[in-house]
Amino acid sequence: MPSAYDRLPLGALRVFEAVATHLSFSAAADALNVTPAAVSQQIKTLEGYIQVPLFRRSGRRVEITEEGLELLPAVRGGLEQLEAAMQHIKQHRRSGPLQISLLSSFLQMWLLPRIRSFRRKWPDIELRFHTSRELVDFSRTANHVAIRFGGGNYPNVHSEKLLDDWWVPVATPQLIKQYGMLERGSDLRKFPLLESDDAPWRFWRQADEETAWQSRAPTIDDSAGLLAAAEEGLGFALARWTLLTRALRTGSLKLAGADVLPDGSAYYFVCPKPFLALPKVALFREWIFAAAREFPGPAGPRGR
Repeated sequence: MPSAYDRLPLGALRVFEAVATHLSFSAAADALNVTPAAVSQQIKTLEGYIQVPLFRRSGRRVEITEEGLELLPAVRGGLEQLEAAMQHIKQHRRSGPLQISLLSSFLQMWLLPRIRSFRRKWPDIELRFHTSRELVDFSRTANHVAIRFGGGNYPNVHSEKLLDDWWVPVATPQLIKQYGMLERGSDLRKFPLLESDDAPWRFWRQADEETAWQSRAPTIDDSAGLLAAAEEGLGFALARWTLLTRALRTGSLKLAGADVLPDGSAYYFVCPKPFLALPKVALFREWIFAAAREFPGPAGPRGR
């Protein structure tokens, strides 16, 4: 599909700005290190594109038209933004902060509890985290790396599986004592449930279960919020194993069933292929994959 920029005479805009600055075709040519004829041709191209005259010529004298004066601030602003972006790339792609985009829940519950060891090893690398569910356009953002949960089919970038995940039921010790443990095939109407857009309780039912069941649980669209509600004792939650380490260690939540459901998706380390050669990206990749290898999966029967 053609881009909106395909026919835009970008080179002519730089020439236009130079002529508007010098009010001279020859002076603009000297500044750009091209011939006056080349400058004249570029201005004709731009005027043909927008269908209005930008300069009035009288011998060697050049005056900018009202339309040219209207266009000039936008052109200068765009050129300044391009220059700033290129300077940012030159200064910050290799040096400067390491910009990482990831899910808020993964940052809070998996990465931050482990990040101290990275900072001890490489204290000179400044980390900047940006939370988002959206795919990252690396050409339009300052991000170097993204951690995303999905199928790994991210086009035109390096994509490498970091962590598998599983669904497990959890609840406070008090709720488990009151209602008992969940088993596959349990009548879910007997339990107070917390519903999630990511993990609806219908995943928990056996494939051959005939009992019709409609969720009446309150729905929470954020994994961190779901676990916070579970820790408050508001209900049983079907939660991601990767996000449970702290809650299980402190005892605020306990496993409420023995079954484990593998998730079809996984966490992926994503970045433009050339960025793998950047030292700060390479060091972070080495560290996070080592941390992932040390992360144990859940025990228990694996369902489908």
